[in-house]
Amino acid sequence: MDSITQAALGAAIGEATLGNKIGNRAILWGALFGSIPDLDIIFFPLLDNAQRIEFHRGASHSLLFMVMVSLVLAKPLSKLWKTDKVSPLRAGVFVFLNYLTHVLIDCFTTYGTSVLWPFSNARIGFNNLFIIDPLYTLPLLVSLIWLAFYRSKKQQSKRTRILKWGLGLSSAYVIFSFAMKFYASSAFNADLERRGIEFNRRMESPTAFNTLLWRSVVDRDDAIWVGYRSVFDMPSKPIRWTVYPRQKELVMPYRNEREIQTLEWFSQDWWIARPHTKGIWIADMRFGETRIYDEKPGMVDSRFVFSWSFEPKRKGERLKNERPLTRNAKDSLKRIAYRIVGNTEQWEANPRLAGMTGALPEFLRVVE
Repeated sequence: MDSITQAALGAAIGEATLGNKIGNRAILWGALFGSIPDLDIIFFPLLDNAQRIEFHRGASHSLLFMVMVSLVLAKPLSKLWKTDKVSPLRAGVFVFLNYLTHVLIDCFTTYGTSVLWPFSNARIGFNNLFIIDPLYTLPLLVSLIWLAFYRSKKQQSKRTRILKWGLGLSSAYVIFSFAMKFYASSAFNADLERRGIEFNRRMESPTAFNTLLWRSVVDRDDAIWVGYRSVFDMPSKPIRWTVYPRQKELVMPYRNEREIQTLEWFSQDWWIARPHTKGIWIADMRFGETRIYDEKPGMVDSRFVFSWSFEPKRKGERLKNERPLTRNAKDSLKRIAYRIVGNTEQWEANPRLAGMTGALPEFLRVVE
């Protein structure tokens, strides 16, 4: 999740575990410790792009690491808060719960985390929340600002009630997101069954800033299908699928290269590839695409958020991140809102795959 959300959740945990001992300082300490796990990025200058992919949300987000950190910091923090009579056990619980909730909410996103490292390198991701979702974050922020005005120890019960409301509303929204995902997933599955489409696997994730419009990615071995559905769509409404040929054969000559192995692992094999004069371009299909409508009338260009260019003969860094063009955020949010309420005219258009290294946009097939 985004840094503001992680800090807000950490502050809430700080208040829950230390608020009756150190007052408003618990909010500040909680916000700090809620942000610490993502400081693994400070090591990025020492790593190449493939190593950064492996390192971020890796060992630093594992259960083993959070237990070790909690044990190491328990006594020093207890000494720091000695005058407030914070025991080592309480200090250790504070660190552990901050770390645990940080990792847990990261697992709600598509990126996933290496929770079971070093026993397993598999990344866990439930795909039920977008990386930024104001409806999750705002209840936490409002409750924390509100309770901070009650500074007297005699007012601790009021602080606790306010915090419970904030955590309760945010937690209820997480449950709501799982329910919406289940509902949307059932609709995607029903549409594929009606068509008699066979596939290897399927995954769903929410679109930006909401849990009402969902994106499905379907692995059909030689191609990946992508479709969108609002929870307000009628059950009988067919889904419009865009077909992205995978072109697996392009990766075969580079299968033993470290960078390609890293991309295959990270993407969990949800990738497509295209050739260019110096190597290949690869996109991770799980994370969605920026949809740009103003390049050509009647067209929508898909530029993937996570894509890379691999140049095997290049000296030094051979894997380059390819970032999509900046989009009109206001227009994108407006189109998402229209699509949520069922207005497909503002959303659908003739699709093209764009943003590929050294290649013109590619027209894509649609199944309606």
